[in-house]
Amino acid sequence: MALRVGIDLVSVDAVREAVRDHGDRYLQRLYTEAELRDCRTEHGLALERLAVRFAAKEATLKVLRPSDQGISWKSMEVVKHPSGWVGISLSGCAAQLAEEEGLGGFALSVTHEENYATAVVVAEEDFRK
Repeated sequence: MALRVGIDLVSVDAVREAVRDHGDRYLQRLYTEAELRDCRTEHGLALERLAVRFAAKEATLKVLRPSDQGISWKSMEVVKHPSGWVGISLSGCAAQLAEEEGLGGFALSVTHEENYATAVVVAEEDFRK
């Protein structure tokens, strides 16, 4: 077994601008309904939570290494577990690419501080595939 690692850093201000400029079109294109629910607070959308999810999706793409096929943003979902930690769930074209590449055992770590959000994704790569 080998590991593939992806990391990404996102500016919360960039996400704020995208939401301001593109509104629901941006949100519906990039995030699943469950992700949007996890990012809502009594004060509205928690932009740092959106940024961390975007960083997680970008880091996942770096692990998947798609060549010329398009990967839907929604086929990579940050899943919040009841205990508070998060994981990455793949479906559709992202799950298919992971299977073709012999990737499994995905793990996700995220953090945000002030104006930045970052995510690291690790997957096991089975060379026997």
